[in-house]
Amino acid sequence: FRGRGLLFAVMLGTMMLPPQVTMIPMFLVFRELGWVDTILPLVVPAFFGNAFFIFMFRQFMAQVPEALVEAARLDGCAHLGVWWRVMLPMCRPVIAITAVFTFIFVWNDFLGPLIYLHSEEKATLAIALNSFRNQYGGLEDVQYLMALSLITMIPCILLFLVDQSDVSRLLLDRLGVLLLICHLPNPLPPLVSITRVVILKKL
Repeated sequence: FRGRGLLFAVMLGTMMLPPQVTMIPMFLVFRELGWVDTILPLVVPAFFGNAFFIFMFRQFMAQVPEALVEAARLDGCAHLGVWWRVMLPMCRPVIAITAVFTFIFVWNDFLGPLIYLHSEEKATLAIALNSFRNQYGGLEDVQYLMALSLITMIPCILLFLVDQSDVSRLLLDRLGVLLLICHLPNPLPPLVSITRVVILKKL
């Protein structure tokens, strides 16, 4: 459709906005909706997508051969049918890695619950971990802190083990390797620099 390139550029532009810029406007919106001190501000925004994940979906779908789409249309599929029967099954690795990263980000989020949740009974595990710090910044009952940290890690580890094959498949794909190699910081150690050049030449 017309304007898709502009909309895509605007969406990518939102990735350059630091979260501190939208923190106060989002809080005002959620306060007007009556969502403060509920889990809705923590759950609902995660279902409306992230600019990086949308970019990853778009780039992955762009690699799908046009012959598959044309074959589905010859079989009588409309646009929705092509998306449901062809594109969505092929995007399983992207869906898996999006689910894993979104869950880990929301699960480990500290600033969001600190802003929106005011009741102790609704506090998340990230807030509970911070409660071990005293008013001077020191730590008390370190053994309990380590035990709770281990319990907090278990859901993330289990989710990764369940989706390990799909996540590894996408991360080892050419797009994933390019994103990883091209975003390495400079200057690099000599061995890492040589490795990046070799991988880029092979791709």
